[in-house]
Amino acid sequence: MEAVLYVSHGSRVKEARDQAEHFLHQVHDKVDVPLWRICFLELASPTIGEGIESLVEAGATKVVIIPVLLLKAGHYYKDVPDELEKAMRRFPNVAFKYGEPLGVQERIIDVLVERIESASTHSGQEKSVLLVGRGSRNPETKEAIESMARRIEQKKAGVVADVCYLAACEPTFEEGLETALGRDKPETIVVPYLWFTGILLQSMQKKVEELQEDHPTLTLAPHLYDHPTMVHALADRVDEALDTAEELKV
Repeated sequence: MEAVLYVSHGSRVKEARDQAEHFLHQVHDKVDVPLWRICFLELASPTIGEGIESLVEAGATKVVIIPVLLLKAGHYYKDVPDELEKAMRRFPNVAFKYGEPLGVQERIIDVLVERIESASTHSGQEKSVLLVGRGSRNPETKEAIESMARRIEQKKAGVVADVCYLAACEPTFEEGLETALGRDKPETIVVPYLWFTGILLQSMQKKVEELQEDHPTLTLAPHLYDHPTMVHALADRVDEALDTAEELKV
């Protein structure tokens, strides 16, 4: 029996876990596989190992692992594969496949543009946009975030898009804010490239609120969450993994 295991990042913040579960129920409504579970990489349960065990106990003989990740970085290349290797040794008679993160997609850049437009309070076109990535030591992360910033500029006339990161990369969020506000545009919009809420988004909200007294045209755009495009994009990744991903070998 085929099954799907969604691996979300995890958070100590209940709202973040609730958002992930709500989102993934929307996604799986579009997937024709009755047996499925949700698990978390860290800071929440069930773990990957527990999720796989639950599926096997329910009769799964083929498990497709779907990383609920925006970009390829350490979690995709190391953390999830490490857990999968343990599972493959524990359940040698179960076939495993591994899907891919969303990656840079034009339709997701369109979502970011929508988020910018929804946060805009100024009628003019000129805007300073700060695209904020989670950050990673993997160079692919910076390349991806910077490429999306350039596409936002191409899609939105009058927009200057800077980038920054919440961890492991530079410039930092504080440095990015200083640069974006220094553009002296009629408004500055901070765009979190984050899927769900959590401690990182809460810290961004707090910092933006602190600065708004001196910079009233500074705004924080909504995060990605359950925009219909995001739902379809992950459902497509599930279908791709079911159809074309190769079976993993120990």
